[in-house]
Amino acid sequence: MTSLKGKTLFITGASRGIGLAIALRAARDGANVAIAAKTTEPHPKLKGTIYTAADEIRAAGGNAVPLVCDIRDEAQVTAAINKTVAEFGGIDICVNNASAISLTNSQATDMKRFDLMMGINTRGTFMVSKYCVPHLKKAENPHILMLSPPLDMKPKWFANSTAYSLAKFGMSICVLGLSAELKSAGIAVNALWPRTTIATAAVGNLLGGDAMMRASRTPEILADAAYAIFTKPSREFTGHFCIDDKLLYADGVRDFDHYRVDPSVALMSDFFVPDDDMPPPGVIVQPLPSLSGAEKAG
Repeated sequence: MTSLKGKTLFITGASRGIGLAIALRAARDGANVAIAAKTTEPHPKLKGTIYTAADEIRAAGGNAVPLVCDIRDEAQVTAAINKTVAEFGGIDICVNNASAISLTNSQATDMKRFDLMMGINTRGTFMVSKYCVPHLKKAENPHILMLSPPLDMKPKWFANSTAYSLAKFGMSICVLGLSAELKSAGIAVNALWPRTTIATAAVGNLLGGDAMMRASRTPEILADAAYAIFTKPSREFTGHFCIDDKLLYADGVRDFDHYRVDPSVALMSDFFVPDDDMPPPGVIVQPLPSLSGAEKAG
């Protein structure tokens, strides 16, 4: 498959950032996008709402339905999925992008924040996938994609942020389990993760401000990588933990500079990228400094 024209994507957290970038890339083909997110009113530090996202998707050539949806709430999830099917006739692709982050150690993580991360990242991903499956089984080339990291079980990924890592790796364990469970049904289940930090609100507001933003790539690299996954045969490409530039390089991409926010600033490695996962030729990435105390819900 070489186009997403007429395909329907259900994307959590698609009002801004990576989720919106994935939606816009699909929209350029004429795809239908269900925007499942919580933001309905403008926020001083967070650009975009489900309604502005819908406008951008339509302007890019796609169709959109904005859906108010807290993915911790089972009734809201099932209602959003049912509305998507009623609007577009089915679901071809489920993208679990919504996530919450708090890079804090055990003593600095209150249980409300722990529950938020587990509820959105792990439970929300499982639940959205679960309720999309009956519709995906009817699709021609069905995919589930988690924006989650490779399962690199090194203590350093947990030492200063056990709660967040539990919740984020929970998304990846869903990939491990669901890819095996759904293989016979022809539903692909994969993970996608960035090699570098990505210029999103979380990075700009919480993880280093302008300096970290300039050392990042734009969300479009993940959008292009996700598109590459969605256009692969679902029965042949499943159970993979993909790094964005590595996947794109394997698909023939050689120029990654246009994804850089500031080509004069060295790229910064993202959290969870395995030490032995080498970047494509010519790509140089500096190690991510130790981070703690950052938190974000989205």
